[in-house]
Amino acid sequence: MTTQNRKPKRPNLLLPWLDVIAIAAWGILLLKYWLTGKLNLLIHPNYFWLAIASGISLLIIAFFRAEELWRRRRDIVPSAEHINLFPPGWGSGLVLTAAILGLIFTPRVFASDQALQRDASELLGTARIKPQAFSASTPPEKRSLVDWVRELNVYPEPDKYSGQKVKVQGFVIHPPSLQKDYFFLGKFVLTCCAADAYPVGLPVKLTPNSEQYKPDSWLEVEGEMVTETLSGKRQLTIAANSIKKIPQPKDPYSY
Repeated sequence: MTTQNRKPKRPNLLLPWLDVIAIAAWGILLLKYWLTGKLNLLIHPNYFWLAIASGISLLIIAFFRAEELWRRRRDIVPSAEHINLFPPGWGSGLVLTAAILGLIFTPRVFASDQALQRDASELLGTARIKPQAFSASTPPEKRSLVDWVRELNVYPEPDKYSGQKVKVQGFVIHPPSLQKDYFFLGKFVLTCCAADAYPVGLPVKLTPNSEQYKPDSWLEVEGEMVTETLSGKRQLTIAANSIKKIPQPKDPYSY
């Protein structure tokens, strides 16, 4: 019996270039988020340098890899056979697809639907927030929403703050358990990246003639602190005397 000699498979010259394109696409994606001001929606500002350095490094790697492939374009030979989890090119294709989707779709700011995944009482005080970051010397009317929650974690008695002036900004949350003449003013806090973001907030008491504010609308609320009983608990509440609609801040998170 004779057997036909099998011809060696010709290498697919496009697969190495697919790797280069995938690497370059991720470098472009990271730098695009930085240049368009969207990087703060994904990671803490302390880590911007790491994302920027990674984007530049990926572009440099892609450049030198492309230069090498171009010089050796006639010398590429098939690599030894080995077992792959995916067929050749699939891994790079998936990485490239993820980068392309990131270039097409803009990251969204966390909103009230994510905040409502927590119980309303958890918005008022959470053990995850760092009380040491709060400065006790800050005048009440200059404290941010997150400053007030930090203060509550140190001194949780709401009557301690009764009558203090307050002026804070945040977005509207309507927990189902809250009465109609109240809403929560919330903000998300990032400790590292968007994956560990968590919401904090304070309840706001409306005046009888106040309009109903839509979820996720950004407001600046001015008034004074009072103690209210909400869902069976005494809670520090903002008695609003001025509510102004504002555009979503360029940097919507706290850190």
